[in-house]
Amino acid sequence: MRIKKIDINCDMGETTEQSKMEIDKQIFPYISSCNISCGLHAGNPLYIEKTIRGAIDHNLRIGAHPSYPDRQGFGRIKMNLATSELKAIIKDQISALKGLTESCGGKLEYVKPHGALYNEMAKNEEEAIHVIEVIQTIDTNLAIMGLAGSQLEQIAKKMGINFISEAFGDRYYEANGKLRSRKKKKAVINDAQEAIDQILNIVLEQKAIAFDGNSIPIRAQSICIHGDNPAVLDILKLVHKNFKKNGIQLI
Repeated sequence: MRIKKIDINCDMGETTEQSKMEIDKQIFPYISSCNISCGLHAGNPLYIEKTIRGAIDHNLRIGAHPSYPDRQGFGRIKMNLATSELKAIIKDQISALKGLTESCGGKLEYVKPHGALYNEMAKNEEEAIHVIEVIQTIDTNLAIMGLAGSQLEQIAKKMGINFISEAFGDRYYEANGKLRSRKKKKAVINDAQEAIDQILNIVLEQKAIAFDGNSIPIRAQSICIHGDNPAVLDILKLVHKNFKKNGIQLI
């Protein structure tokens, strides 16, 4: 059997509560990459640093998870910012997370924008270019993680930044390959078995079943399971069980 390899990532450091941090601790052993909040959509310096240290202890790849300054909407509301303001906000978040990571003895390897910023960069070329320009001024070795099959991949290639194509194990897709809006019903997959079915389809068949029932192609290097999904631990445990059964390894 040919061994397939895939990265599993999770958005973390998005809490100010010790009880949620305890859940994050249980997540670490099941993932290979950790997208850590930079504080503008969720989290605080104490829990962000704890998340960084946990990621280092588990030898995970660490990514910065910057967002629009939208704590009230958890970074999921599109904000129309002036270019200079957007760049300053992104630079501040990534630089701070990079510095904090290095002070803990770790290394920042990539940037995964959060929420509305992530979705906007997948369709808005100008905004994508601005964010990539900021990343490259901070560290030319940083990669950017974004939606597989989106225009961001081609933009990243043109700008000379490594692109990590990402799919989602706990989100429904539309027939056009975009994520189903969280404003609509059934945007998030909360059933662990349904999530693992989608993940295995993506890894083994390079496709997913869209919300309308049609098959859509997806070529991904990394798969996200959201840390705030109530079923996150159930999903991750099934991932490990089924990966072993199907000869799939975490990168």
